[in-house]
Amino acid sequence: MNGERDLGTLLRAMRPELNPGRYVFTTVRGGPPAGVTPVVTVAEPEGLTLVARAEEADAAGLGYDYVAGWITLRVHSALEAVGLTAAVAGELAAAGVSCNVVAGYYHDHLFVPYERADEAVALLLDLARRSA
Repeated sequence: MNGERDLGTLLRAMRPELNPGRYVFTTVRGGPPAGVTPVVTVAEPEGLTLVARAEEADAAGLGYDYVAGWITLRVHSALEAVGLTAAVAGELAAAGVSCNVVAGYYHDHLFVPYERADEAVALLLDLARRSA
């Protein structure tokens, strides 16, 4: 189940897909509260960062100040692949779109400003086309 390592192939085959919903970054002490099922967790000395659906965070009374769209790059990228994160983040940065990247075992996941998520997908599709 080895992932792809070649940057050109990764870019051509990335197939960015916008997941439905609005996602937020928040932090808690201990585990996620009842009713919150995070899609990402990161343990930091200051607390447990959760990336979760905005509705779940709201219902649990969690504070946040960043609402994101969640884009999954559907290509199975190898964790040791070099350059994919830089190429994707660079493309979005050139358009002034912030990008928070999380690597999963199979795919890379991008969290971009919710109101610019469709634009980010279009930019990534254009990058894939230009990489062909």
